Parts: sequence; C-alpha cells; structure tokens
Amino acid sequence: MRRRCAKFVARSGAAALVFGVLVSAAFAQAAPTSPDPTSSTETTQAPAPSGQKGIAGKAIDKVKQAAKQAGDILTRVPCLPPKGGSKSMGSLPHVARKLVDGEPVVIVAFGSSSTQGYGSTSPAYNYPNRLAQRLRRQYPTADITVINSGKGGEDAPEMMARLKSTVLDAKPDLVIWQVGTNAILRNLDPVETGKLVDEGIAAIQAAGSDIVLVDPQYVPRVNERGESAGKMIAALGRLAELRRVGIFPRFEVMKDWHERQALPFDSFVTADGLHMNDWGYACFAQLLGDDIIRSVGQIKLGVTVPADVRAYRPM
Repeated sequence: MRRRCAKFVARSGAAALVFGVLVSAAFAQAAPTSPDPTSSTETTQAPAPSGQKGIAGKAIDKVKQAAKQAGDILTRVPCLPPKGGSKSMGSLPHVARKLVDGEPVVIVAFGSSSTQGYGSTSPAYNYPNRLAQRLRRQYPTADITVINSGKGGEDAPEMMARLKSTVLDAKPDLVIWQVGTNAILRNLDPVETGKLVDEGIAAIQAAGSDIVLVDPQYVPRVNERGESAGKMIAALGRLAELRRVGIFPRFEVMKDWHERQALPFDSFVTADGLHMNDWGYACFAQLLGDDIIRSVGQIKLGVTVPADVRAYRPM
C-alpha cells in the first residue's frame, strides 16, 4: 500500500512539473521581447488524442494563438505615417543624450485609459510596452525602462493630483503625457484644462525631464463632439509652442489613417468607438518611437531642433 502511494505521489509531482514548464513556455511566447513574428520559437509537442486534450493543453494553445496574432499585427495591415508628412516633434535632448552616452533611460507614459491600454487584448500590447520594444530593437545595448502610469477615466485634474507620486518620483528622462480626451467627453473647459497642463509641464521641466504631449484620438466618440475636440487640440498645440515642448499629433495621425489611407474605424478602434485596438496601439507606438529615434539622430549629428518648430517634413 505504501509503495502504491509513493508511486502516485511521484507521478503527480512529475505531472505538475511538466504542466508548469509548458505554461511558463507558453506565457514566455505570449510576451516576446520583439514583435517580429520570425523571432518567436515554437515548441513541438506530441498531439493529444482526438477529443482528449486537457484544460492545460487548450489554455496553452490559446496563449500561443494570441502571441501569433500579436506578432503579425503590423504585417496584416502595414503601419504607415501620414501621406503628406507630419509635424516634427523637435529634439528631446535629455533622453537623447542619455541614449548617446549609454546611460540608463527612464520614460514615463502618463495618461488615461489609452495609456493604460484599455482595448488591447493583453497588457503586452498596450502602447507603452510596444514603445519599449521599438526602442530596445533600435538600441539593443541600452538600458531602457518605460513605466506605464495610465489610469482610465482621468484627465488633467486627476492627473495633476498624482503627478508627483506616479511621474516625478520616478525621475524620468522623458514624460509622454496623453491628455484631453476625457476632458472633451466630460465637457471640461479647454482653457481650464490648459492651465492645469501648463502647471504640469512647468513641474516636469523643473525636474529636468523632456516632455511630449499627446493630443486626443480621432475616433467616433470624440468626433461626435467635434467643436469641443477642435478647441482642445488647438489649446494643447498652442501650449506646446509656448512651453517649447514636443507634441505628437495623435488626432491628425489617426485622421489620416481613416480619411487618406482609407482604413475603416474597426481596423484600429474597438467596438466602443473610443479606444484603440492592438493594431492602433502598435502603430501609434511605432510612429512615436520613430520620432524619438529621429531626435536621438539629431543629437548625434550635433543638431538641436527646438521643440516648438513644427515645420512639416516628409516621413
């Protein structure tokens, strides 16, 4: 009897060990360090008898499929910049010089639900994680940390209340501040929002960080409030010029996807008509990363383009 119990325990332990290894491998594939589908490694397993695949096997298959779908997002629909060019973000001297000098770089993505990643199928596919992947591919030897400080439903009033604890205390080299969408949806005064953002920019600059503003997204829910959206976007643009900070024109970029590149909304927006999907986050991160990489290139060439210069350039 004791021998039978010992054999049963041994077999159970072995089965648990195998299950743990398989699940760990599957999750490692679900969050690859590079979105290039050719870089992932498939593990070959003996097929389970028909109709007898266990819960663990089905879960592993589901994770693998999610990883595969994430890997080829931008191959199914290419991520193209605006056809007519986009405005220059300008130089980001702090983060650029850190990368050039080989020093650790800390980037904080500050914002609401579209920074947090609402609408993505996995946290690995939100824009801050995609941006980190883009920058690490470009600078494989660099120590780059991207902190996601997005919180759904917030706008400038709530963000300012946590600016120190979730942004400044991280001592970032670059802050990417996505703001304004919830202010539009909540009918907040663009002038009052602008005052709060201006206060936040001053605090971030005083801490020695570069800053890039990200304006609202071009999506059905925002477009329903076109007048308010126009005022908010214009206010953020003027503020960026006055404060000499970079701005990523998300509204303009996404409008180009829909109106000039003829992408239907459901190819980059979720069914709620507000949040981006995996493809939208991936393309946004790629284009934002391209601008950051361009800034680093300018520093290497000894060129410093003021952040308030917004001449159109070919992409």
